Amino acid sequence: MERIGIIGVGEIGKALVTGMCEGVADPPQVLLSPRGARTSAELAERYAGATVCADNQDVIERSDLVVIAVRPQDLTALEGLRVGPEKLVLNVMGGISNDDLRRTLGTDAEIVKAIPLPAVSERRSITVTYPSHPVVNRLFDALGGAQPLRDESELDILQALTATLSTHYHYLTALSSWAVKQGIAPEDADRFLRGLFQNLGRSLGDHDRSLQELATNHETPGGLNERIRTAWFDPNADALAESLDDLLASFDRD
Repeated sequence: MERIGIIGVGEIGKALVTGMCEGVADPPQVLLSPRGARTSAELAERYAGATVCADNQDVIERSDLVVIAVRPQDLTALEGLRVGPEKLVLNVMGGISNDDLRRTLGTDAEIVKAIPLPAVSERRSITVTYPSHPVVNRLFDALGGAQPLRDESELDILQALTATLSTHYHYLTALSSWAVKQGIAPEDADRFLRGLFQNLGRSLGDHDRSLQELATNHETPGGLNERIRTAWFDPNADALAESLDDLLASFDRD
């Protein structure tokens, strides 16, 4: 089992450690940076295989696989770190390409880019990666599934899709707020919507039907769902696509 170091123990770093260690009979040795000291200390106390290192360089020197999970705006904090060519680097920073990270670290080590989501903590999230690497694939297969891509540019496209997650929750919040304005108690609106969309989400496990087929199957001609779609969603679909286009264009690929 590889020794896995994590530099930047924020939400994603914590999710990775939890997924690798929680309820696992033989978890990997995990080396944590002191950055995010409270979270690192909590993880080290919870999991026997997790250790807080003296500094980021200590993490690198003691690890085989080095996960870089700092915030993109903190990229310059990595300058001056020494990463030997024998290391494998896993870049999970949003909007930071492998070339960006290589220039910052000044390393000849292999670098793999991945977009893990918080659900890796429960080992039920598909994680896209580039390029394909057996060590990284094995790691994410254990956390819900690895999906290697053909080109790093595909990562940008799929990363743009992840930027819609909070919008989904705001959509549900808007529905709840509307129901409350109509006289439904807030807790009743919340409970109903959670149950409604949890049940809807289960249909995504049906891989024999495309997303378009699932959508069609939830409508009847002239029915209520079709009415809301044609009155609200269809007229605004182009605006959604334009927003995603703008976001994609903002990803620096210099």
